[in-house]
Parts: sequence; C-alpha cells; structure tokens
Amino acid sequence: MFEVLAQKLSQIFRRLSGKGKLSEKEIDEALREVRLAFLEADVNFKVVKSFLAEVRTRLLTAEVLESLTPVQQIIKVVNEELITVLGKGASRLEPAKQPPSVAMLVGLQGSGKTTTAAKLALHLRQSGQHPLLIAADLRRPAAVEQLVILGKELNIPVYSEEISSAPKNICIHGLKRAKETGATWVIIDTQGRLHIDEEMMKELARLKAELDPSEVLLVVDAMTGQDAVRVAEEFNKHVNLTGLILTKMDGDARGGAALSIRFVTGVPIKFIGIGEKVDALEAFHPERLASRILGMGDMLTLIEKAEKAFDEQRVKELEGKIRAESFNLEDFLWQLRQIKKMGSISQLTEMLPSFSSFVPRNIGDDEEKQLKKIEAIILSMTPEERNNPRIISGSRRRRIAKGSGTTPQDVNQLLNRFQQVQKITKLVSKGKLPKNLSFIDERRRAF
Repeated sequence: MFEVLAQKLSQIFRRLSGKGKLSEKEIDEALREVRLAFLEADVNFKVVKSFLAEVRTRLLTAEVLESLTPVQQIIKVVNEELITVLGKGASRLEPAKQPPSVAMLVGLQGSGKTTTAAKLALHLRQSGQHPLLIAADLRRPAAVEQLVILGKELNIPVYSEEISSAPKNICIHGLKRAKETGATWVIIDTQGRLHIDEEMMKELARLKAELDPSEVLLVVDAMTGQDAVRVAEEFNKHVNLTGLILTKMDGDARGGAALSIRFVTGVPIKFIGIGEKVDALEAFHPERLASRILGMGDMLTLIEKAEKAFDEQRVKELEGKIRAESFNLEDFLWQLRQIKKMGSISQLTEMLPSFSSFVPRNIGDDEEKQLKKIEAIILSMTPEERNNPRIISGSRRRRIAKGSGTTPQDVNQLLNRFQQVQKITKLVSKGKLPKNLSFIDERRRAF
C-alpha cells in the first residue's frame, strides 16, 4: 500500500533532515518534489493543489522557519493535512432506529462487490451483530452461487431465490426473512454493470427508494486510480452514497484513489479491503493510513490484528511451556499459523514504524514461500517427532522430505534453526538475552 508515495516522501524528508533552519526557497523546492510524488501516485490534481496550498501556508510560519528541527515540523504538518484530505475521524456504519438495518452495496462488475458483502457480514458478526446476506445480483453469472458458498463457509445466512425472480422482490422477501430470524443487519449484493449507464442508475435509485437503506455503500477498486474517483462521483450523483469501500488496497502501490476519492466526492471511506481472505477488511482510520504513508507505522491496527489472531488461553499455555523449556515444533507451527492469520509479512512490516524502509520489496513473496515450506515439513512429521526433534535420524529426514515435497537439506536447515530458537526461548525464560544481537537477526532471516 502506498509504496511509491511512501518511498518518495521518505527520500524527500531524509534529504531535508541533514539541514538546520530552512529558508522559504528550500521549503518551496521540497514542496515541488512532494507535488511530483503525489502526481506520480495518481492523486487527483485538484487534491494536490489544495493540499500543498494548505501545507505551504502552515510551513511558512516562524514556528517552522525558525525551528532547529524543521523536518519534524514539516512531517507533523504533512501528516495533519493528509488526515484532513482522507477525512478526519473514522466513519462508522449508521444503524436504523429499528432493526434490521440495511446496507445496500453498489458498484461495477469486477470491483469485488460480492466478496466484500461476505467480508462486511463477517466484520459485523465479529462486532456482535447478526447479519443476513441477500443475493440480489442476478446479472453476473454465478454471483448468487458465489455468495451462497461464502455464506456457508462463514456460517452466515444468505437469502436467495431463482434467477427468474426480480431483484426488488428478492430484497423485499429477504427483509421479511431478516425480521423473522432476528437479524440486526441486512447486506444486499446488488446488480453491477461493466460500465455506468442511465438504466443502471435508475434501477438502483428505484431499489433504494423501495428499501430505504441505512447505508448505500459503493464498492470500488482502488487500483483503478482516477477511474475510481469518476465512478464514485457518478454513483453519488444518482443514489446519494453514504460511504465507500475501497477494495484491493493491498495491490495499490500508488494510492491515488484513496487520497482523492474522499476529497473529490465528499463521501467518507468506511472500509478498505487489504487481501483476498474473508477477514481482510479493515475499518478505515484516516490517521492510521496517513501514518503508514509517512513511514510511521500503524501499531494500533497491528495490536488489533494480534488480539484477534491469538487465543489468550493458548498464549498463556505457550508461556508456561517456554518457562518449562518444553517449547516444541507443534508449538512453533501454532505460532506460524497465528502470524499468517494476521496477514502477509509485507503487510505486517508496513505497520511497524520505519521498518518497511529496511525490508526488501520482495520479502512478502519470499517469506510466504518459506513459511509454507516450514509448515509442510512440520506436518510431515509424526507427533512424536514434533515433540522431540532429536529422534529424527537420517532415514526419518528422507521420509519427512519426501512427504513435504522438500529436500533432506531443507529438513536439516529447519531442525538446526529450531534448535537455535529453543536456545533463545531458554535464555528468555531465564530473563537473559544473547549478547550477540546478530545471532537473533540470523534466526529472523531463517524463518
């Protein structure tokens, strides 16, 4: 996310950090570079112009010009103005006065509307709600079937009818079902089109008037950049959107849509999609995203992900095993799986302050492959071998390698590295740390 923009801004701030007081000319030169960085990131020109005008006004004050640490002041100003562009404060879903509340998802085909409907339902259930999905996209082949399958996987009810039914009737019948079953939220997957046309908009407007939804959420592909902004403007003009969900944010290295769409349309971003997994939907927090763009990390989101991924009771049990020096490969496998639940390695490093700048661009792919290899090797072991790796002889290594599709050398490497991990956990359990910190760094690279 925002890889191009984040790197450009980091380079600009790094150059300025070597200077003492800054002159007006030096600030203008830096802002010209910032302007180019934003335009290269496909940010709307009007947004860039307004953003830089505000930043420049605030930077040309005595507080910044006379400061002995001007870069810190510049980053502070840029961060605050980024938050303003993205929309101050998190925007939450507005429930109806009487349940069930209705969220109508609209958008073009290919934006990820159907999968986003399922992700949103899961998010609501994790928040203590009782969602019901309505499959009303009869235009795209297999859209109904896809939503039904996703509903079964997540154990979330889905209301659907035959393709011959009218979308309006399906929604009305689905709302009746929601009231009967005590659902608190109804999420409607409406029909998309390959392009915006008058017929499509009239159809959505009629459906909205009939259902009177609490939320009309546009699902839009962030990777389409300025096209996403234009699509949002058109939908908002015809159906008065209440919020936006930006999908495929994890694949958008530029970030132009996210930095433009709120400012241009005035419609708040409520969620962002950050991956293909069903739990890869985050509530949108402008201040957290601005922090990521400036390389300051996003520790709050990282903590939230950790709280969801790690079972508190299991963590306590693991702590006890570490103290008792009985940490084994079964425990290590559990840890790996919990980390994978939190997201890709590249996504996690992005949330650590200044850490992403030290991580190679391809670390995500390389580390994901390594984690899968480690998991395959451990799963090819017997319970006895996982509990006591010392018994793994040459013949056992060959069997494990064959079963995991790896080589005996791969198995050897894992076992050797795991021995080092055990040494570290033993030292930690006794309140000690190895003096040679490069030793720990080698272990991190190994796994």
